[in-house]
Amino acid sequence: MSAEGDSEADAVPEYDDAYLDRVAGRLAANYDLQRDFRVRDEGFDLYGELSVRNHKQFLHPSISFAHHHSTEHLFARRVETVRQEDLDRLVGVGHELADEWITPSDEHFSTDFTFALVTDALGEGVREYVSGFSDRTLLKFGYHGHYEINLLVVAPDAEECVASENADVAVAFSLWEPIEPEKSGLLTRLASRLR
Repeated sequence: MSAEGDSEADAVPEYDDAYLDRVAGRLAANYDLQRDFRVRDEGFDLYGELSVRNHKQFLHPSISFAHHHSTEHLFARRVETVRQEDLDRLVGVGHELADEWITPSDEHFSTDFTFALVTDALGEGVREYVSGFSDRTLLKFGYHGHYEINLLVVAPDAEECVASENADVAVAFSLWEPIEPEKSGLLTRLASRLR
Protein backbone atom coordinates (compact mmCIF):
# COMPACT_ATOMS: atom_id res chain seq x y z
CA MET A 1 0.00 0.00 0.00
CA SER A 2 1.25 3.48 -0.76
CA ALA A 3 2.24 6.01 1.85
CA GLU A 4 -0.65 8.18 0.68
CA GLY A 5 -3.14 5.37 1.39
CA ASP A 6 -1.63 4.83 4.84
CA SER A 7 -2.00 8.49 5.77
CA GLU A 8 -5.65 8.46 4.64
CA ALA A 9 -6.39 5.45 6.85
CA ASP A 10 -4.65 7.16 9.77
CA ALA A 11 -6.78 10.27 9.25
CA VAL A 12 -10.01 8.40 10.07
CA PRO A 13 -10.71 8.82 13.79
CA GLU A 14 -11.55 5.69 15.78
CA TYR A 15 -14.77 5.69 17.75
CA ASP A 16 -15.81 3.72 20.83
CA ASP A 17 -18.88 2.72 18.80
CA ALA A 18 -18.42 0.02 16.12
CA TYR A 19 -21.35 1.38 14.10
CA LEU A 20 -19.89 4.91 13.96
CA ASP A 21 -16.50 3.40 13.04
CA ARG A 22 -18.06 1.81 9.96
CA VAL A 23 -19.97 5.00 9.08
CA ALA A 24 -16.74 7.00 9.40
CA GLY A 25 -15.10 4.54 7.02
CA ARG A 26 -17.77 5.32 4.44
CA LEU A 27 -17.43 9.07 4.95
CA ALA A 28 -13.64 9.34 5.15
CA ALA A 29 -13.04 9.74 1.42
CA ASN A 30 -15.15 12.90 1.22
CA TYR A 31 -15.39 14.40 4.71
CA ASP A 32 -12.82 15.78 7.13
CA LEU A 33 -13.80 13.90 10.30
CA GLN A 34 -13.40 14.67 13.99
CA ARG A 35 -14.57 12.89 17.09
CA ASP A 36 -15.98 14.29 20.33
CA PHE A 37 -16.96 17.62 18.79
CA ARG A 38 -18.73 20.24 20.93
CA VAL A 39 -20.70 23.21 19.67
CA ARG A 40 -23.37 25.32 21.38
CA ASP A 41 -23.31 23.10 24.50
CA GLU A 42 -24.15 20.07 22.35
CA GLY A 43 -21.77 17.13 22.15
CA PHE A 44 -21.42 14.98 19.03
CA ASP A 45 -19.54 11.71 18.69
CA LEU A 46 -18.80 12.40 15.01
CA TYR A 47 -18.38 15.65 13.12
CA GLY A 48 -17.63 15.85 9.43
CA GLU A 49 -17.08 18.72 7.03
CA LEU A 50 -17.36 18.47 3.26
CA SER A 51 -16.23 21.44 1.13
CA VAL A 52 -16.74 21.71 -2.62
CA ARG A 53 -15.41 24.57 -4.73
CA ASN A 54 -16.61 25.08 -8.32
CA HIS A 55 -15.58 27.43 -11.09
CA LYS A 56 -15.65 27.65 -14.85
CA GLN A 57 -12.73 28.51 -17.05
CA PHE A 58 -12.35 29.82 -20.56
CA LEU A 59 -9.40 28.59 -22.63
CA HIS A 60 -6.98 28.70 -19.69
CA PRO A 61 -7.27 28.27 -15.89
CA SER A 62 -6.21 31.89 -15.39
CA ILE A 63 -9.40 32.98 -17.17
CA SER A 64 -11.91 31.66 -14.67
CA PHE A 65 -15.31 32.85 -13.52
CA ALA A 66 -18.45 31.67 -11.70
CA HIS A 67 -16.63 30.75 -8.48
CA HIS A 68 -18.97 29.06 -5.98
CA HIS A 69 -18.48 27.00 -2.87
CA SER A 70 -20.70 24.58 -1.00
CA THR A 71 -20.15 23.14 2.46
CA GLU A 72 -21.85 20.44 4.50
CA HIS A 73 -21.46 20.12 8.25
CA LEU A 74 -22.45 16.70 9.60
CA PHE A 75 -23.10 16.19 13.31
CA ALA A 76 -23.84 12.67 14.60
CA ARG A 77 -24.30 11.15 18.02
CA ARG A 78 -25.81 8.09 19.66
CA VAL A 79 -28.83 8.67 21.90
CA GLU A 80 -31.14 6.36 23.85
CA THR A 81 -34.38 7.84 22.53
CA VAL A 82 -35.35 10.53 20.06
CA ARG A 83 -38.22 12.95 20.62
CA GLN A 84 -39.49 15.73 18.41
CA GLU A 85 -38.28 18.25 21.01
CA ASP A 86 -34.72 16.93 20.58
CA LEU A 87 -34.95 17.41 16.82
CA ASP A 88 -36.40 20.91 17.20
CA ARG A 89 -33.50 21.85 19.51
CA LEU A 90 -30.99 20.65 16.89
CA VAL A 91 -32.77 22.67 14.21
CA GLY A 92 -32.37 25.73 16.45
CA VAL A 93 -28.66 24.95 16.82
CA GLY A 94 -28.42 24.75 13.02
CA HIS A 95 -29.92 28.22 12.61
CA GLU A 96 -27.55 29.65 15.23
CA LEU A 97 -24.55 28.04 13.52
CA ALA A 98 -25.66 29.43 10.16
CA ASP A 99 -25.59 32.93 11.65
CA GLU A 100 -22.08 32.36 13.02
CA TRP A 101 -20.37 30.19 10.39
CA ILE A 102 -21.66 31.50 7.06
CA THR A 103 -20.05 34.55 5.52
CA PRO A 104 -22.59 35.77 2.96
CA SER A 105 -21.06 36.52 -0.42
CA ASP A 106 -21.90 36.10 -4.07
CA GLU A 107 -19.52 33.10 -4.13
CA HIS A 108 -21.44 31.26 -1.40
CA PHE A 109 -23.77 28.74 -3.04
CA SER A 110 -24.93 26.54 -0.16
CA THR A 111 -24.21 25.34 3.34
CA ASP A 112 -25.95 22.27 4.76
CA PHE A 113 -26.19 21.40 8.43
CA THR A 114 -27.09 17.72 8.82
CA PHE A 115 -27.88 16.29 12.24
CA ALA A 116 -27.85 12.50 12.56
CA LEU A 117 -29.09 10.70 15.66
CA VAL A 118 -28.32 7.00 16.15
CA THR A 119 -30.83 5.25 18.40
CA ASP A 120 -32.27 1.82 19.21
CA ALA A 121 -35.74 2.27 17.72
CA LEU A 122 -37.66 4.71 15.54
CA GLY A 123 -41.00 5.96 16.85
CA GLU A 124 -43.78 6.64 14.35
CA GLY A 125 -44.01 10.32 15.36
CA VAL A 126 -40.27 10.83 14.80
CA ARG A 127 -40.45 8.96 11.49
CA GLU A 128 -43.23 11.24 10.20
CA TYR A 129 -41.58 14.41 11.48
CA VAL A 130 -38.17 13.66 9.95
CA SER A 131 -39.46 12.37 6.60
CA GLY A 132 -41.57 15.51 6.14
CA PHE A 133 -38.93 17.93 7.44
CA SER A 134 -37.62 20.66 5.15
CA ASP A 135 -35.84 23.86 6.18
CA ARG A 136 -34.05 25.94 3.53
CA THR A 137 -33.25 29.62 4.09
CA LEU A 138 -32.26 31.95 1.26
CA LEU A 139 -29.57 34.50 2.06
CA LYS A 140 -30.28 37.94 0.61
CA PHE A 141 -33.09 36.54 -1.58
CA GLY A 142 -30.76 33.80 -2.81
CA TYR A 143 -28.10 36.18 -4.13
CA HIS A 144 -25.76 34.96 -1.40
CA GLY A 145 -26.90 31.36 -1.74
CA HIS A 146 -28.80 29.43 0.88
CA TYR A 147 -28.40 27.19 3.87
CA GLU A 148 -30.36 24.08 4.67
CA ILE A 149 -30.90 22.03 7.79
CA ASN A 150 -31.34 18.27 7.36
CA LEU A 151 -32.32 15.61 9.89
CA LEU A 152 -31.48 11.93 9.95
CA VAL A 153 -32.45 9.29 12.51
CA VAL A 154 -31.14 5.75 12.22
CA ALA A 155 -31.77 2.56 14.20
CA PRO A 156 -28.95 0.30 12.97
CA ASP A 157 -30.01 -2.83 14.89
CA ALA A 158 -33.47 -2.63 13.32
CA GLU A 159 -31.93 -1.65 9.96
CA GLU A 160 -34.16 1.43 9.76
CA CYS A 161 -33.20 4.90 8.61
CA VAL A 162 -35.38 7.94 8.07
CA ALA A 163 -34.04 11.19 6.66
CA SER A 164 -35.29 14.53 5.43
CA GLU A 165 -35.49 14.82 1.66
CA ASN A 166 -32.07 16.37 1.03
CA ALA A 167 -30.06 14.43 3.63
CA ASP A 168 -28.03 12.56 1.01
CA VAL A 169 -25.53 11.37 3.61
CA ALA A 170 -28.17 8.90 4.86
CA VAL A 171 -26.68 6.37 2.43
CA ALA A 172 -23.51 6.28 4.54
CA PHE A 173 -25.53 5.53 7.69
CA SER A 174 -27.50 2.68 6.07
CA LEU A 175 -24.74 0.09 6.46
CA TRP A 176 -27.10 -2.78 5.63
CA GLU A 177 -27.53 -1.42 2.10
CA PRO A 178 -24.65 -1.48 -0.39
CA ILE A 179 -23.53 1.79 -1.92
CA GLU A 180 -24.00 1.35 -5.63
CA PRO A 181 -23.45 3.97 -8.31
CA GLU A 182 -26.56 5.08 -10.12
CA LYS A 183 -26.97 3.37 -13.46
CA SER A 184 -27.08 5.79 -16.32
CA GLY A 185 -29.26 5.42 -19.36
CA LEU A 186 -28.22 5.36 -22.98
CA LEU A 187 -28.71 9.11 -23.50
CA THR A 188 -26.70 10.01 -20.40
CA ARG A 189 -23.79 7.78 -21.46
CA LEU A 190 -23.90 9.22 -24.98
CA ALA A 191 -23.93 12.81 -23.70
CA SER A 192 -20.99 12.13 -21.37
CA ARG A 193 -18.94 10.73 -24.27
CA LEU A 194 -19.63 13.83 -26.37
CA ARG A 195 -18.41 16.21 -23.66
